[in-house]
Formats: sequence, C-alpha cells, structure tokens
Amino acid sequence: MNKEFMIIDNIPVAINGEKNLLELIRKAGIELPTFCYYSELSVYGACRMCMVENKWGGMEAACSTPPRNGMEIYTNTPRLRKYRKMILELLLSNHCGECTTCDKNGKCKLQELAARFDIHRVRFDNPKSKPCIDDSSVSITRDANKCILCGDCVRVCNEVQNVGAIDFAFRGSKMKVACSFDKPIGDSNCVGCGQCAAVCPTGAIIIKNDSHRLWKELNQEDTIAVAQVAPAVRVAVAKEFGYNGENVMGKIVAALRRIGFNYIFDTSTAADLTVMEESKEFADRLANGGKLPLFTSCCPAWIKYAENEYPEILPNISTCRSPMQMFDSVINEKFKGEGKKILSVAVMPCTAKKGEAARDEFKDENGKPLVDFVITTQELIMMIKEAGIVFNEIEPEAVDMPFGTMTGAGVIFGVTGGVTEAVIRRVSTDKSLASLRNLAFEGVRGFEGIKELEVPLGDKAIKVCVVNGLRNVEVIMNRMKAGEHFDLIEVMACPNGCIGGAGQPKATIDEKKERSVNLYNADKLCTLKRSEENPLMDKLYEGILKGREHELLHVSYVK
Repeated sequence: MNKEFMIIDNIPVAINGEKNLLELIRKAGIELPTFCYYSELSVYGACRMCMVENKWGGMEAACSTPPRNGMEIYTNTPRLRKYRKMILELLLSNHCGECTTCDKNGKCKLQELAARFDIHRVRFDNPKSKPCIDDSSVSITRDANKCILCGDCVRVCNEVQNVGAIDFAFRGSKMKVACSFDKPIGDSNCVGCGQCAAVCPTGAIIIKNDSHRLWKELNQEDTIAVAQVAPAVRVAVAKEFGYNGENVMGKIVAALRRIGFNYIFDTSTAADLTVMEESKEFADRLANGGKLPLFTSCCPAWIKYAENEYPEILPNISTCRSPMQMFDSVINEKFKGEGKKILSVAVMPCTAKKGEAARDEFKDENGKPLVDFVITTQELIMMIKEAGIVFNEIEPEAVDMPFGTMTGAGVIFGVTGGVTEAVIRRVSTDKSLASLRNLAFEGVRGFEGIKELEVPLGDKAIKVCVVNGLRNVEVIMNRMKAGEHFDLIEVMACPNGCIGGAGQPKATIDEKKERSVNLYNADKLCTLKRSEENPLMDKLYEGILKGREHELLHVSYVK
C-alpha cells in the first residue's frame, strides 16, 4: 500500500494521522510559531502566526488545515517572514511593554518570538503603555493591556473547565477578554483553578504572587516559620534547575531552610491523615446508608465549582478538610505553646489553594487565616533564585520531626487517581503485595478525563469514578441524573491532577506524564505503602487529635 506524504520545504514527510499541517510540520523538525494553538483545545486560528505558503503562492493557516496527499508547502519564505514580523510588530504596538518588570519576563511567548524574529523597534504608537490591573482574585492577577486576544484563556475556561468566567466582549478595536458585565474576576464565578494563567502566552493573566509579602514575615525573632510541601511540588521543581523531572524533595527542604524556615514538613503526612479520615467516613456511609456517592474534598477549585453549579450535592462531599488544612490544624496545635507567633506557609502546585486559605471556614476566631501564606511551585522557584541558592549544589536534607513520617499512599495524592488508590489501599481487605501491584493496573491510574472501576469490598463490589478536568464533572453529573450509581467519586479540577496544577511550571503533556511516573516511583521507594501503616497516625490520634478529630480535621460546606 502506498504511503501518503506531502512536501514541506522541499522535503517529503509521511502523513500518519496528523490532524493538521502544524502537527506534521513540527514532526518534520520545524518549530512554526503560534500563540493560539493548544492541542488540547479547539482550533481558533486567531493569531495567524502559523501561516504557510503553498506552491501556487496561496496562504493557509497550518493549525486549521488538514494535511493532504501530495500537498506542497513552504514555511519560511521571505513573504512569510515579513508577514510574521508585521503581526508581531502590531501586537507589540498594542501591548503594555513593561517587559523587564513583568512576572512573565523571560517566559513570555511574545517576548520570545520578538527576539526570534529580530524585532528591536516598533513603528506604531502604543495606546496601552500603562498597566490595567485586576487584582480582585486571591489566585490570579489580570492585566488587560498585556492581552493579545489569542483566546487561549477563554477556551480553557469554557472548553476544559466548563466554568465560563471569562469570554470575549465588544468588537473590533474595542474587543477584550472580560467577565460578564465587565465585573472584576474576583466577583465572577471563577473557581481559582488558574488554568487560564497556565495557557496565557504573555503576562495578561499570571499567578497571584505572594512571595513579596512572605519575605517580609520571614526571619522574625518572635516567629516560628513552618512550611509544608505538597507531593506534586517535588517533581515539578527539578526541570527549572536543569534536572530531568525527578523527585528533588530533599533539595527543596534544604533550600527552604536556607530561605529562613525553622521547620519543614511533607504534606504527604497529612495526606495519610486524610486517607484515615476519609476512608472511615466512606465506610460509615456504606454501612449506615449515608449520602452516596461520596465525593472527595481535597481540591478547592472543585469545591468552589460544586458550590456554584451543583449545590444540591454538597452533602455528598466528604467533610474531611484538605491535607493542607488538616496539617495546618496539627501544626498550630503543636507549636501554639511555644510563646511565639506561628508563620504557617504551604507550598502548593495549586492556585485555588490561595482561595481555600482565605475561606471563612479556615480562619480562627479573630478572622486570621490558619494558613498564613500559600505559595505555588512557581513562587518557590522565584524565592530560591532570589535568595541566590545554587540549587544544583546544595545537599538534600530530610524533613523535620515529629511529623517526618509518610507513606507511599500520601505521596501519590498529587496524581489524578491517587486519592482513590490511597483510599482503596486502606479499605481493601486484601493487604497482600500482589493486591497492591494489581491495583495499579485496574483502571485507577492514567490521564483519561474519566476513569471507572469496580473494587471488591467484603462480599460486594463498590463502583468508583475518577475525574480530572471540570468539564468531565458535567458528564458524570448527567449520568447520575439519568440513574447511574457510583459509591466514590474523586474530582480534581486541573487536567491530570495536581501535577498539572496552574501553580506548577509550564509543561507539555509528556512532561506531566513524566511527573506522574516520578511520583509513582517515589511511592515504590517508600517502605510503608498504606496510610494505616504510618506509626505517626497512632501518635496523633492518641495525642494532639484525641477527642478533637472532628473539630480539627473536618469541615462542612453545606450552608
């Protein structure tokens, strides 16, 4: 059978199922510039940077044109170079040019392409020379004058997350990305997931940076500075410092000590505590006819989405606090007798955790948040660099006692399906090594948006569903309304789970898969695999938590 192929810059390239010219061109080793193209999103074709020229002189957008057998195109003609430079120059002329002080400096796609195409001056007047800041959200910051109208944020908010907090408003030269009625993002139905910031190619939407305020609070004599580090953070920091995505938790601990923290703990420990409480709650609901399915409660963007879109299922959401909030309750109880102010900081892959920390449910009687600061992986990286720490050269260090023990079940919380797998490990009656290994192949792992499996529990089987990406929540809700039954549903708002959180450094799907593999490898290296095997759990239940489990570890979102 003859193979289909096309000619790209006079080189024959085989067609093998690529859905558009752009994919085929990149397969051929040519990095065609784009602003608005993401393989996970619909084709928008707005930026026109990926235009190619055919052998007759016609121009076509590579992102929206399917490859055809015998087709001949050119990607780098004088006409195309002139065309792309003009597009860039026009974008720059309508863009707030505070590049040296922009949070996206050095990582901005517009800046990168301007350098690539050797643009050093702009011939047109710039009407947007000043910032236009919307600082109303606790999770993200918007600057409308840095927006290039690529539509990436609009599509991810509508197509992937099903939130629809932002969209295009007005027409022509007045077009902009806005919330309904042009209100601030903090007053909209935004859930704080930050995926808009994750896809934004410029500094138009960025993660809210709290590191500046945190620096002022560190190194105070009357303060005990305590940090907890989420599981997904350890496999996302590495690439920024020249590693290959492996687990660098020991180096993170060492860096945090040099930054000024007195104690550093692993949130995986609190994940074990969450498994203990959530599995107990799940078993109780199964045995006593409680509300089912039980939805997990670890993801704050999912909680906010449920409050906005499905308030009727709030009684089905687990009353367990997230691992971050559970750990903070334990930390505050541990250190409150020291006679010093406790500065509690959580290092998270998630922008929505900033919103969770600000919720009234997690403030003390004086209105002070229990978690003082949530910084993302990106902010941690900035702090390490600002402190002048040579990450590659520092020696790894261990987390502190008395909360220095965790299991593999806690570590895998950072991957979609990890919470479910950890709970199944806990409630399963078969505790053999073979059962543990088989669980990895029974459908709980993988990056599919919806995963389903049946798990034997005693003399019956429970039906479990794992969901990542909020668009997929609607699919499951519609199936439930149609009469389908589930016993346990895990929801993570971000596609691929916490490893793909918006607070993480930008990554391709392959890089996210590598993060997943490295978390599972960390699980393999843990001697203890199940949360109940963690000896710290008994000590906590007999000590700090005794008689106060519900007060310190649970919360209700039902108003």
